[in-house]
Amino acid sequence: MRDRTAPLLALLVLCVQPVPALSADAAAGPADAFLAAIAAHCGKAYGGRIVANEPAAPDDPFAGKELVMHVRECAPTGLRIPFHVGDDHSRTWVITRTADGLRLKHDHRHEDGSPDELTMYGGDTAAPGSARRQEFPVDADSRALFERTGRNVSLTNTWAMEIEPGKTFVYELARPGRLFRVEFDLTQHVPMPPAPWGSEGAR
Repeated sequence: MRDRTAPLLALLVLCVQPVPALSADAAAGPADAFLAAIAAHCGKAYGGRIVANEPAAPDDPFAGKELVMHVRECAPTGLRIPFHVGDDHSRTWVITRTADGLRLKHDHRHEDGSPDELTMYGGDTAAPGSARRQEFPVDADSRALFERTGRNVSLTNTWAMEIEPGKTFVYELARPGRLFRVEFDLTQHVPMPPAPWGSEGAR
């Protein structure tokens, strides 16, 4: 009689082989993987440098200033990242998870905590992007704000953020005739900056 045990044993061995772990990109969508890569740096601050500024304005507020990003608030639904420019603590990047992707808004405050005239502008991702780069074309509310405040040059803005885990983080603003990029070194922490204006703990 033909022995059927050998083929059955071989099948059992195949069935119990370990399944390779999914990578972060495969296990989660690009938006979630991107958020997770930034959130891994929660509570830490990093120094930055301007790597592109075309054309540079004569009264450029970033020139010669210490640039620091602080991954200050992290939640499954989003992040708040203050961007400090010298003694100016008015800027916070707000990244929020949406049903379709991510939203970037710029929260600008005065020193007394009140909102700046130009605040909460930005946009939603229009494409899946990747775990390393996400782009945010200007949204309708922001275009209306720019028109109302006489900043029509910003009507075609696209912001982007990039992260090379454990190496660099990049903030970018681009439009025809304009490119601004700041690169932050994620390999070295810097002293914790003050709380951003308008937040709990701000002086």
